[in-house]
Amino acid sequence: MGSFTASGTSLQREAGVEDNPGWHQEDLAKFAPQYEAKNNAPLRAFLTHQLAENFEWLRGLGLDFSGPNPEPPNRVARMHNVLPNAKMYIAVCHRRALDQGVEILANQQVTRLFREPDGPIVGLEARGPEGKIIHVKLRRGVVLAAGDYSSGDAVKKEFASPEIAAMEGINPAATGDGHRLAREAGAALINMDLVYGPEIRFLPPQSEPFAQLLPADPESAIKAIAEWDLAGEEKVREKVAGLLVTWQHPESSLYEHGAVLVNRNGHRFADETAAPQLAIPRQIEKTAYIVFDRVVAETFSSWPNFVSTAPKIGYAYVADYQRLRPDLYHQASTVGELAESIGVDSATLDATIHDYNQATEGMDLDPFGRETFRGPIENPPFYALGPVKSWIVTTEGGVRINEDCAALDEAGKVIPGLYAAGSNGMGGLVLWSHGLHIGWAITSGRIAGRNAACQSPERK
Repeated sequence: MGSFTASGTSLQREAGVEDNPGWHQEDLAKFAPQYEAKNNAPLRAFLTHQLAENFEWLRGLGLDFSGPNPEPPNRVARMHNVLPNAKMYIAVCHRRALDQGVEILANQQVTRLFREPDGPIVGLEARGPEGKIIHVKLRRGVVLAAGDYSSGDAVKKEFASPEIAAMEGINPAATGDGHRLAREAGAALINMDLVYGPEIRFLPPQSEPFAQLLPADPESAIKAIAEWDLAGEEKVREKVAGLLVTWQHPESSLYEHGAVLVNRNGHRFADETAAPQLAIPRQIEKTAYIVFDRVVAETFSSWPNFVSTAPKIGYAYVADYQRLRPDLYHQASTVGELAESIGVDSATLDATIHDYNQATEGMDLDPFGRETFRGPIENPPFYALGPVKSWIVTTEGGVRINEDCAALDEAGKVIPGLYAAGSNGMGGLVLWSHGLHIGWAITSGRIAGRNAACQSPERK
């Protein structure tokens, strides 16, 4: 959805929000206290002091934001959401690059970097879509900005736990190439065992390709924005709703109010209130369905209970899934009919719901150790949403860098001409709050690009 979280911004001042980077840094430590020992506190302090400047730079390029919006435990509203969604970052920056004469070579996989012994990076090798090899001599430097390794099987197997390594990344293009190239060039990697997620999300539509809110071409994207402005806010709201029911995760409060997860055999397989996302990959086809009754459906039909959300942008309720994702929506008058709708054995699902209801009424212990229940699943009609799957959203590990975004080796020495930004150059940062990965990508990308451009062109 394109969040950018920053403190001391012009939008905060316009809204009367008093804030500063020191407060921001203190609040960030509250999002994932279990990982604070792994966090690079000086680098995160540096980031919080840079975010507002880079936010204003984006606004100067023509990007529009809503906000600031709250996100506890942030003490004040800091989350700014780009309009209409994250593709605007790409469209605007892409157009600016083309306007300045930047040459963009698409579909070229960089296979290796060339480095002089104990010296600078001097060139690279890339392979094109038809296998053609090209060599590029670098006069100044190279910036690694190839994304995370959530879909990089080899990298995950080396650094993550077997449980996490077996999960798919939500971005199939995040293959960890930048991390591999950096290490082969002598750079040190840090926090490679940390991943954001896994999160339970719905499977995307089967039609390919799934059309996101904006086209990829910058001119077409910006033209679309102009057309939507003429069409009115309601058209954009409808498009955003379509994203909410596809890419946003179903809220865990569904299970707290009585929904259960069942696998392709119709069986429950975990305590739904205790990290069920870790159990879904062990099920048939690595998928599950969310099952509930009329009481839960009515609860999640209006504020403050929503199935999915992008905070302050939109909220999706049960009826939105029926309207916008009929492929995910199932409704039936009996549990048996619901079983037929989702393709599981009716007797098995009926027995599963019966056993769950017995546990809710205290007549039997829950076989998965669940101790808190809101009520039985007994009020028709009955519903199922799914399939759902567990995905790695992003990864936190990256190249060890300094505040110039220059890559460092294991001894902490700069590798001349090698820079890393975004998910490649995490530098030990733990960015668990919304809007920080984009904030770091923009901040580190500008710093790395500026420093790479200022490198001396002299090479041996």
